[in-house]
Amino acid sequence: MEVYFSFVVPVFNRPGEVRELLESLAIQTYSRPFEVVIVEDGSSVPSKEVIGEFSDRLQLNYFKKKNTGPGDSRNFGMHRARGSYFILVDSDCILPGAYLDEVARFLSKTPLDCFGGADDAHPSFNPMQQAISYTMTAMLTTGGIRGKSGFSEKFQPRSFNMGLSRAAFEASGGFGNIHPGEDPDLSLRLKDLGFSIGFIPGATVYHKRRIDFRSFYRQVHKFGLTRPILNRWHPGSARITYWFPAFFVMGLLIAVVLPIFFNGLPAWALLILFVLYLFAVAIGAGVKSGSARAALLAPGALLVQYVGYGLGFLKSAFLLTFSKKKPEVLMPGLFFKP
Repeated sequence: MEVYFSFVVPVFNRPGEVRELLESLAIQTYSRPFEVVIVEDGSSVPSKEVIGEFSDRLQLNYFKKKNTGPGDSRNFGMHRARGSYFILVDSDCILPGAYLDEVARFLSKTPLDCFGGADDAHPSFNPMQQAISYTMTAMLTTGGIRGKSGFSEKFQPRSFNMGLSRAAFEASGGFGNIHPGEDPDLSLRLKDLGFSIGFIPGATVYHKRRIDFRSFYRQVHKFGLTRPILNRWHPGSARITYWFPAFFVMGLLIAVVLPIFFNGLPAWALLILFVLYLFAVAIGAGVKSGSARAALLAPGALLVQYVGYGLGFLKSAFLLTFSKKKPEVLMPGLFFKP
């Protein structure tokens, strides 16, 4: 039977996450058949047994390969998938039951070659996950640039919630070997090739993010390192908003230092503004999640997010500006070898 949608999911040592994802795919209300392609990316803790539990509920294809990173694993899966559209989600995502219906309905009216949607926190997520989800997605913290600002020609889908037509995949060759950043790189290359890219308001996923503050810092630091590389690869793609976390870090440093050298309210004014902003973030996270614990964690999550990204961005921008070496040599940890 013809398959229109193929989910492609790279997995690395996450059988528990795979079970939750497959549970959400098994209850999709979409009436037409779809397949799920799981690519085990060199895992030492395989998901094969978990996947077998769903063999009678889903059309599943399971592949194992050496560890070459999520981008290359997605390419591997798309080469073997049968659908006209590939839907890429991470193993730590949970999909609402109407996800595919929302995507199919939108594409029937507005065909797209590449699309994405928002990510959110499920009510069952723990306070840390709620707090980090809020700081990563809220209008107050990121301006909604991660998928809540609506349909935009500048929208760059993220690979935890991204759709790609077969034609777009074949023309572009799929993802490159940079990680993170492989998804905006692909979006920008597709735009240059003339493919249509857009945001689907109803295509929301619950992104679990099984991380603590330390691993969150490492993640956002890599995001910061990656963005200047993408700006160099894709001239004209840079935005002033990419500098905001760096400006935040420099402003916070000034706000902390000023009262040490100067007396009076003016010296404290900037620091007071920062404190009020963090208080507003706490209130926003508490209202959104309904969790006092998430509210308390949100200011810390925001500081980790801005400091990690901002320092990574400044470091990368400095290295790329004052060195003649290629990014792969300057920051080899951002590149997988196929």
